[in-house]
Amino acid sequence: MDERNGEITVNEVPVFQAELTPYRSLGQRGYTVFFAIAGALTAIHLFIFFGLGAWPVVFFFGLDFLLLYGAFWLSYRAARAREEVSLSRTDLSIRKISPAGRVTEHRFVPFWTRFKVNRHTEIGIVSMSVSGQGRSTDVGSFLNADDRESFAKAFSGALATVKR
Repeated sequence: MDERNGEITVNEVPVFQAELTPYRSLGQRGYTVFFAIAGALTAIHLFIFFGLGAWPVVFFFGLDFLLLYGAFWLSYRAARAREEVSLSRTDLSIRKISPAGRVTEHRFVPFWTRFKVNRHTEIGIVSMSVSGQGRSTDVGSFLNADDRESFAKAFSGALATVKR
């Protein structure tokens, strides 16, 4: 038991915990190798076109490289988003952390909580949401199909166990 400000609360061990993060197929090492190769090829082409006197092309090659780098930077920035799901016998907490670090927390009483999974016959799970007490929030919208399936199976099993 934990007593704070006159309140008595029971510290429960979570039955289920998961940290959901977006999948990126290119890791840090692949990212470095890719941009080393792209930078080298851009530099070679820059020297060739500059040597031939076609100097306006140099700006376009540089712009292409900067746009490619910017697209990857935005993609990896978006990958910093995550969701932390924690389920105990008395509390379900879903913390959503944006790429900028802003935290939004949704709390539910597990006994009154419904876990809804929308499936498409060819694709599989297309969306998941948790609802209860007149509120609803989506879960794992950035996950790939396989990760959605495994999360849905594990979470629905844990929620059913807690409700018994």
